Amino acid sequence: MKVGKQTYLLDNKVYIQSAYSLAGPYESKGNFRDYFDCVMEDDEWKCKSHEMAEIEMQRFVISECLAKVNVSPLDCGAIMGGDLINQIVPTSFSARDFHTPFMGLYNACATFGEALSIGSTLVNGDFDKIICCTSSHYATAERQYRYPLELGTQPTPESQWTVTGSGAVLLSKKPGEYPLVKGYTIGRVLDFGLTDPNNMGGAMAPAAANTIITHFKDTGRSPDYYDLIITGDLGRFGRETLHYLCKKEGYVLDNLNDCGSMMYCDKQKAGQGGSGAGCCSLVFASYLYKRLLEKSLKKILFVPTGAMLSKDSALQGESIPGIAHAVVIEREDFY
Repeated sequence: MKVGKQTYLLDNKVYIQSAYSLAGPYESKGNFRDYFDCVMEDDEWKCKSHEMAEIEMQRFVISECLAKVNVSPLDCGAIMGGDLINQIVPTSFSARDFHTPFMGLYNACATFGEALSIGSTLVNGDFDKIICCTSSHYATAERQYRYPLELGTQPTPESQWTVTGSGAVLLSKKPGEYPLVKGYTIGRVLDFGLTDPNNMGGAMAPAAANTIITHFKDTGRSPDYYDLIITGDLGRFGRETLHYLCKKEGYVLDNLNDCGSMMYCDKQKAGQGGSGAGCCSLVFASYLYKRLLEKSLKKILFVPTGAMLSKDSALQGESIPGIAHAVVIEREDFY
């Protein structure tokens, strides 16, 4: 059911039946170390390249997410997801092992929000089960967006650390003590003219603000309806910018946080925090999902964010468009 301009509330119950998280070695030293299902012993993970490691990361989390609830890949209507490598190779190559219908998606670091939105719509309809998965890898993303690690380029103060990790969830019609996807607000691509590829938080914050404010206007809800409003990977600077932009429009987000800002400990040298398509899926499939299961969180507005740039667009002087999608996730207890 469409509500307002960009928001859709689901008519049927769509359960998040299972979730699985795989974290890189650096991420395992951060704030969520006790929540991850599995940790990589090194960045290459016994593979010949970092790119091949990211393929294996996605294959592994999809397999383990299904194994948690004894579901076969052949029982799933589709695998949906993406990553940050050209032509979303890790996601596409991992999907070839499952013989399951596949829909590759790309919204940069907001891809997990896109997958949850589309996947929940399909399960709200005729599909029984959908797998949603994204990943990122520090070494592969550096090659895609900045410079190969071998050059030893120094990060700027605005930079974020691309998360090595992957998260997968199983959306299902099967009832149980699981969180529900209740709806979503589709974001618009916004560009405020920022050209610094290191300052992705600043580029994405206006899109996140627009989506969140649109969600409140469409639904008639206020920020305090949710226990937590959490963005994908704005980092500390981007989170502060988002808070300012929303407050300027009359929405004070006292319950706001950001997956990238929360990822690393203060002693880790991660700049403004984490980023990457695997940042929010890793945090959701570990920390957020487990808190929803234990009922310490009951209603969250999950807002994956993305900077729609490439190395070529940045080198050609293009500005950085941003995107954000807001997904409503709540406990079954309320219905």
